[in-house]
Amino acid sequence: MSFAGVSIAGNGETTGHAINVTTNRGYHLLVVDCTKGTKHKSIPTRCIRSLPFMVGGHRWCIRYYPNGNRAASAGWVSLFLVLDENIMEALKVPPCSIHQHISDLLVSKEGTDVTFKVEGETFAAHRCVLAARSAVFKTELFGTMKEGTISSIIHVEDMEAKVFGALLSFIYTDSLPRMEVDMVEEGQVEEALWLQHLLAAADRYDLRRLKVLCEEKLCEHIDMSSVTTILTLAEQHNCRGLKEVCFEFLKTPANLKAITAVDGLEDITRTCPSLLKELITKLAS
Repeated sequence: MSFAGVSIAGNGETTGHAINVTTNRGYHLLVVDCTKGTKHKSIPTRCIRSLPFMVGGHRWCIRYYPNGNRAASAGWVSLFLVLDENIMEALKVPPCSIHQHISDLLVSKEGTDVTFKVEGETFAAHRCVLAARSAVFKTELFGTMKEGTISSIIHVEDMEAKVFGALLSFIYTDSLPRMEVDMVEEGQVEEALWLQHLLAAADRYDLRRLKVLCEEKLCEHIDMSSVTTILTLAEQHNCRGLKEVCFEFLKTPANLKAITAVDGLEDITRTCPSLLKELITKLAS
């Protein structure tokens, strides 16, 4: 029979240690120190509990009543072995903090081993983190066509520095970064443009969650001035959900009339004629 630990009770507290026994048979030793006030005849239902211990995949506890567990048992010792699966609920597991720890790495720059240069601005990062989050980064940094050595600087073309910074922020936090702009009309327009660039960057580095988050946020920015641009972007980056929202906006007669009046569909006709055909099909359905 396996030993499942020991509990030492006395003076209102229980100390000792418990052992997790995986077999179906085991024993736990409860030691009651009678010199520390465990015998109180005036309290017949006073209970002393052992530490919780595991035997056979279940949690158990020994309950000891030095003067009986009820008035009729006063003067007698009552001892119970209790199957109590809820006894561990008193233990509070700290919340997961891995996201915070990883994001702290980006802020502190500790252990960085790769540097990117975007529009003259440098960004230090960790190769392993980038590779774990993006298959594109993994190929660039560790694949047969890996780009540069540990001491090299990787130049990123065709991307704004603030967009690349937001991309790194997402990689380390898994949350959509917020653009620091005043929420006035100009700020809304600027945020919409920033989200479009961030969506393109997410698609470039195969960050699918970031891409969908940008799609979701861009849906809030669809209006008369942006719908054709966002629709073209959705087509170029295979954003089906964003396309459908744009189509729904254009299917409204008043919106379609207003867009047509200012030749708003000309760019789509020139750059993505298939989109216009799809829109016509939607209108006819």
